[in-house]
Amino acid sequence: MTHQPATPLTVLGRRIEKSNRPRVARDGESSRDFVCFHDIFGAGVCEVTDFFEPASRGVQHASLRAANRRAVLSTIAFNPGISNADVSRRTGLAPQTASAIVGELEHEGLLSRGDVLRGRRGQPATPLFLKLDSAYSIGIDVGWQHIDIVLVDLSARPLARYRRDFDYLDARTVIPELVGALEQLLGKLDRAQRSRLIGIGVASPTRIARKVGLLDAPAEQAELWKSLDLAAEVEKATGISTLWFNNGNAGCWAELVMRPAPRPENFIYLFVDTFLGAGLIAEHNLWEGPTGNSANLGSMLVCRSDGSGREFGHVLASTMALDRRLRAAGIAHPATNPAEWPWDEWETHVAPWLAECGDALAQIIMNSAAVIECDLAILDGAMPRPILERLLLETRRALSELPVLTSEPPKVLTGRLGRDAMPLGAAFMPIFRKYFSRDLRDMASWELAPAHA
Repeated sequence: MTHQPATPLTVLGRRIEKSNRPRVARDGESSRDFVCFHDIFGAGVCEVTDFFEPASRGVQHASLRAANRRAVLSTIAFNPGISNADVSRRTGLAPQTASAIVGELEHEGLLSRGDVLRGRRGQPATPLFLKLDSAYSIGIDVGWQHIDIVLVDLSARPLARYRRDFDYLDARTVIPELVGALEQLLGKLDRAQRSRLIGIGVASPTRIARKVGLLDAPAEQAELWKSLDLAAEVEKATGISTLWFNNGNAGCWAELVMRPAPRPENFIYLFVDTFLGAGLIAEHNLWEGPTGNSANLGSMLVCRSDGSGREFGHVLASTMALDRRLRAAGIAHPATNPAEWPWDEWETHVAPWLAECGDALAQIIMNSAAVIECDLAILDGAMPRPILERLLLETRRALSELPVLTSEPPKVLTGRLGRDAMPLGAAFMPIFRKYFSRDLRDMASWELAPAHA
């Protein structure tokens, strides 16, 4: 499969030049005025002219058609068993239009019909369902001290998984390990299923080179990570279209999608792991920013609870902070999943860590809420659920002690997904962008862009 040459598009009144690789800001680079978006065959750099420059063309009929298709598919996905008439009513489309789109989606193998429902008022209704085996995706969570990979179907239902924990993320071995694990997971699909794999999503921290040294990794690792593009290397090794996402954004997105309706319109997402993962949902949209690295809330400076100065949230609200306490006491934790650590044995160190972590999280939540005007924060982490519940209480306690000026502190709840959030978010994002998103940029890159050879 080869890429077409860069092709200009006009999206939301902006002229966009697409290139064949994702544009990710690297260490030492200055900021540029670009927006990244992706298509299933590759990622695109969008070089953007001034926002108010007149568009070369307006919204085309194809754009509206694509939006209507995605509206119908989303309605059926989140309302399994819905009828044609109800699809029309919920989407606001004319019955003939809705019926025609349903027929197209069924012909493409994305939908199936159940048995006709009789005995009700009006015409007999035929329930509509997504065909869950019509598409597959793989999500990769490359964490600071773990790799977690999941194969999912169209509904993001996990079908197979690979996970390994370690002391630090090794740039020399990570790609061979990912490729080997992907071969194992792809072996679960037959040839027909393999042809319906739409791509891979890779979620990882941003600027790994800057923080890997905090994990006592060899000095060479920082230099190696400066030039390693995970998504590009995975795509090169597998031949499968691969998209990159910040891991906090991936977890945040999964938390939004997997929550039952009505989903919160705005919330702050915090995931306590080796460092602090984070994301923001603003008006039902994931706030990724121009390079996909927004909502790096762990880089906020917060005050230490003992008054000894300020520190980054990553340093205080993380399992790395607990590790430092343990090492100071001569205790080395195993290189395993935090859910399996002997937390009860470490209680004399866990309790003060939870209090300090809660203080830092409360400050981050309060400051973030002042920016995006939200009344909800969702707290999750890699630790066992009882430890997370204790951290929730410490965070609420610290929030209650902060001064209030113009608004009340956000409500804080625990997340639903735990360590599943990031690989699931990475897996579902390509599915969402290809089939469900009605953002013009997604439709331009996945449906309206020129065909690839």
